[in-house]
Amino acid sequence: MDIEAVRLSYSENCNIIVGQSHFIKTVEDIAEIMAASVPAARYGLAFNEASVPCLVRTAGNEPVLVEDATRCARAAGAGHTFYLVLGQGVFPINVLDRIKACPEVCSIHCATGNPLELIVARTEQGAGILGVIDGSSPKGVETDADKRDREAMLRKFGYKFGLCGRD
Repeated sequence: MDIEAVRLSYSENCNIIVGQSHFIKTVEDIAEIMAASVPAARYGLAFNEASVPCLVRTAGNEPVLVEDATRCARAAGAGHTFYLVLGQGVFPINVLDRIKACPEVCSIHCATGNPLELIVARTEQGAGILGVIDGSSPKGVETDADKRDREAMLRKFGYKFGLCGRD
């Protein structure tokens, strides 16, 4: 068995969700989830079929993002995995719960806009994702000023209304 780190590349200012699923129907179901969750969202999706004919199946409404997702799927080469690249301004938080609730989805490996590496094992049979390296390692512990900045950013995005843990 060979184990390698596979760097995924996708368009700047986009996010990606990488997951494991079990059936070709994943492509249509995730496309429907995108249309119902964020109708104006631009996205590209690729799914690595693990049964004959073992094709990369695709969907999406933005050709560049479909190309990004396809490139990620081919780089990993792991069967029954999907790569959903979300266009600028669309965040995993907008669709993640619905994707996790999709009957074909077994697990989510990551949802990120950071630089991303997959740890992939390759055998004679095929490949599988062992884990992910999402972004960079911590460089320290947040200060009180960092906490205030984090809280302000969440409020700016509309996610929080009061102060976290404060009266």
